[in-house]
Amino acid sequence: MSGESSSKILVTGIAGHFGRAVARRLHRHHTILGIDRREVPGLPKDIEVLNLDIRRRGIEDVFRLNSFDAVVHLNIMHDPRARQETHHSFNIAGTQKIFELCARHEVPKIIVLSSADVYGPHPSNNQLLTEDAPLMGGQNFGAIRDLIALDMYCNTFFWRHPEIETVILRPVHIVGRVDNAPSRYLRLERPITILGFDPMVQIVHVEDVVTAIEESLHPGVRGVYNLSGPTPVPLSELLRRLDRRPLRVPEPVARAMLKAGWSLKVTDWPVPEVDHIKYACMVDDSRARRDLGFQHRYGIDAILEEVDAKPLL
Repeated sequence: MSGESSSKILVTGIAGHFGRAVARRLHRHHTILGIDRREVPGLPKDIEVLNLDIRRRGIEDVFRLNSFDAVVHLNIMHDPRARQETHHSFNIAGTQKIFELCARHEVPKIIVLSSADVYGPHPSNNQLLTEDAPLMGGQNFGAIRDLIALDMYCNTFFWRHPEIETVILRPVHIVGRVDNAPSRYLRLERPITILGFDPMVQIVHVEDVVTAIEESLHPGVRGVYNLSGPTPVPLSELLRRLDRRPLRVPEPVARAMLKAGWSLKVTDWPVPEVDHIKYACMVDDSRARRDLGFQHRYGIDAILEEVDAKPLL
């Protein structure tokens, strides 16, 4: 696929915070068609959006009536309160549908956004995990299992369809003007931390991940790529720079607090999230820097400046 303005790109999940950021960037040089079952506020007028569920038959007409140079697949549910079967249907069945249509209609490029969370925080993790590390994130966290299954399906598709350049991006915690779990945690005035633990943390800016997607559109790019931003820092340092006052508690207390908050629906953090503020899960992104030419532009302070910024994307 060329990088010229004549390229037509399908963006699934365009209504999400990240989907809108991708669409705003890519529409400058490409023709963008977006798909989402939700309403999509605040997009440039030249971006066409179809309100469709990717699991329904109507999605086939989209591929039949258009000739896409690439598909950027972002239509992935991250709702820990959703029923497991809903998660599976949306993430796995929906992704399979999109990929099967790409193969049938000879789309030359697919880019899918996974997450470094598939590796999972664990005390035995190597200092920096490469793309070949086992995907252990679902051992204690059921909500990650579908993301791992999706990632593995995309890897299988990569080998079964060598004629399609499939790119799987695994970014570390995306932080800033987004409504995701890491950003919501950092917005808390009194975030919980685990007494005796201070894991190293990697974060990356939204726009740097969008840049990686842009670079993945170049002809010849294919494979799995970890994405990270600036040098890792301890969790305590992130909170210090944000002027937060962490509530340091023993792990059993933290788990009891989250369990109660989850049951009362006053928090959206399930108990297994404790591992993310206890153990490190850091990645080696040298492959992306070498093959994609990826370079992060936003440092720690620039990313954190946007954590409390309004409005959110």
